[in-house]
Amino acid sequence: MKQTTTAVQRTRYGLRATVNLAYEDAVTRVREALAGEGFGVLTEIDVRATLKKKLDVEFPPYVILGACNPPFAHRALTAEPDIGLLLPCNVVVYTPPGSATVVAALDPIAQLKLSGNAAVEPVAREVRERLERVVERVAGGGGG
Repeated sequence: MKQTTTAVQRTRYGLRATVNLAYEDAVTRVREALAGEGFGVLTEIDVRATLKKKLDVEFPPYVILGACNPPFAHRALTAEPDIGLLLPCNVVVYTPPGSATVVAALDPIAQLKLSGNAAVEPVAREVRERLERVVERVAGGGGG
């Protein structure tokens, strides 16, 4: 299986890259890169384990990390108290069968646009810049 590293790609609602890392290594690097940008992981959902336990189905390795940067969360919540419905920022790591590992983050601009509050737009832009650097670092293109 040939693995390739790609630059960060933007989708309608996310930022993603295919990385030259084993799944476990990618998860570790994501955690490190998030910490380097001031994010902590508040939640972790092991999708594979959950689907096995709840549905007794096999699923490829897949984790959802709920990341939070407290200063940005505070700014967003101050501008729009109900914005908590859209937090934290989800970052996923998964390995499709026969493919390289993927790291993806929800685009905060797309996510927070749902609020309709222009005061959260600057926060969303800053958070997207940080999450983009996280994905770049894990993909090997951003140092750290």
